[in-house]
Amino acid sequence: MKKLALLVAAALMCASMAACGSSSSSSASGSASASTSGSASASASTSTEATASGEETTGDTLIMGTNAAFPPYEYYENDQIVGIDADIAKALGEKLGKEVTIEDMDFNSLITAVQTGKIDMVLAGMTVTPDREENVNFTDSYATGIQSIIVPEDSEITGPDDLAGHKIGVQESTTGHIYCADDYGEDNVIAYTTGANAVEALKTGKVDAVVIDNEPAKAFVEANEGLKVLDTEYTVEDYAIAVSKENTELLDELNTALAELKEDGTIQSIIDKYITAE
Repeated sequence: MKKLALLVAAALMCASMAACGSSSSSSASGSASASTSGSASASASTSTEATASGEETTGDTLIMGTNAAFPPYEYYENDQIVGIDADIAKALGEKLGKEVTIEDMDFNSLITAVQTGKIDMVLAGMTVTPDREENVNFTDSYATGIQSIIVPEDSEITGPDDLAGHKIGVQESTTGHIYCADDYGEDNVIAYTTGANAVEALKTGKVDAVVIDNEPAKAFVEANEGLKVLDTEYTVEDYAIAVSKENTELLDELNTALAELKEDGTIQSIIDKYITAE
């Protein structure tokens, strides 16, 4: 997401990880854990034990961190976390001969979780940015994301230039949050824990627009009458898997597996499963 030479150091690391685990934030849907194979029995304690010795993966398990409120990349279907990222993680696990379990947590805690070894990798529709690259390593990109703008159907906002001076809802710590704060000022941006909360704020008039990735944007608009996604995109970006800077071995393994899954068409078939071309 380091091997320790001394048992004492290992014990200290275990204690540190336990402390980090106790303070980690939970998602709006709870501190949930699920397996891409369909089992929801993996617990937070099991995940902690699997990574407590450091950021190198333990045994035959990879712990994936995500924020499961980002359809179609990750979301709940009944009690299971499903979506593009979940399926890609499962395919990667099969390539590497490892079981993948998923930890659902707040988006803004994912980088810290992979740095501290609570999880091994992040697949969460996470965009590669210079700031994030200072803290984690990213694999090669596996998908392209578009930041879009959601507004009421009768809104006078027609594109990014019209957002100036308006209240903009975003999901906290996402690139939509970062870009909008830079472009329009922090005072005009209201960050919510989930995209769904931002959309609810838009429906109730607390914000004038929501900036979020295009596929979730379309899903939110489909589920909420009176809203629309503007045709003009806000920005285009690359999604990749985040791992600890210490775990270069896992980074290399994931890049090799990703290349094979791209070559044989698996990645594209997973994306096509969830996103229908228009």
